Amino acid sequence: MVGKAVMGICAGLLLAGCAEDFGPDQHGRKVTAGSLDGQWLLINYWAEWCAPCRTEIPELNALAEQLEGRSARVLGVNFDGLAGEDLKRVAEAFGIAFTVLAVDPAPRFQLPRNDVLPVTYIVDADGKLRERLVGEQTAAGLLAHLERLRGE
Repeated sequence: MVGKAVMGICAGLLLAGCAEDFGPDQHGRKVTAGSLDGQWLLINYWAEWCAPCRTEIPELNALAEQLEGRSARVLGVNFDGLAGEDLKRVAEAFGIAFTVLAVDPAPRFQLPRNDVLPVTYIVDADGKLRERLVGEQTAAGLLAHLERLRGE
């Protein structure tokens, strides 16, 4: 009986760990909670029909490259909820080099809905929303916001 109880607890813990994952990215790879835990996140919402989003993508690509090894990540979320092959196709057409989540993380971080694009949310290493930036951003501007918030 003890063995079954231990197995049940282990199975529950494994399932709970899976529930914390972020779902697939634009390539169909699972984005695990462990890969993002303890990191600052810059979560950018974009859409195919959004002209400023298109010009912002190269800035986000540059920022993602600058943040490598700095406990911070750029994540994208398609505003229209594209997933699977549609998300992959559009992300490739936009030249997106950073991770694009197929599952919206808004409920996880209690991000408010925004009807203007692009919008970027900065979430701290504890998962707390620290700032919402509406409109097109630059890599330098986002890095400055991130460094200011980290220093508070």
